[in-house]
Amino acid sequence: MTQSLEDYLETIYNLAKENNSALISTIASRLGVQKPSVVKAVRELKKLGLVVQEPYSVVELTVKGSRLAKTILSRHVLIKDFLMSLGVSERIADKDACMMEHVISAETLDKIRMSLISK
Repeated sequence: MTQSLEDYLETIYNLAKENNSALISTIASRLGVQKPSVVKAVRELKKLGLVVQEPYSVVELTVKGSRLAKTILSRHVLIKDFLMSLGVSERIADKDACMMEHVISAETLDKIRMSLISK
């Protein structure tokens, strides 16, 4: 899965938690992209069995999609918390975590997790 699709999945998950729904327009607004880009991404997520959506209705995560979104979000939160523990501002930590969450190894995540636990 691409980094971009992971970002869409994470955004859909967060919007569903915050608003009980994720609409194409809301996803586009949150990510700062155009609606056709969201439609294309949702189509890809459907093919992967991660979301369901009827035309012009909310985008909903499947069980598989929800599980993957939670994993992505937990990586993001862990990295963000770690960066903030180093003194990085919350805004920058959030931005950097968003980029790092897609490429970081499981080994490094485990070491970060252990580092935060031992503090």
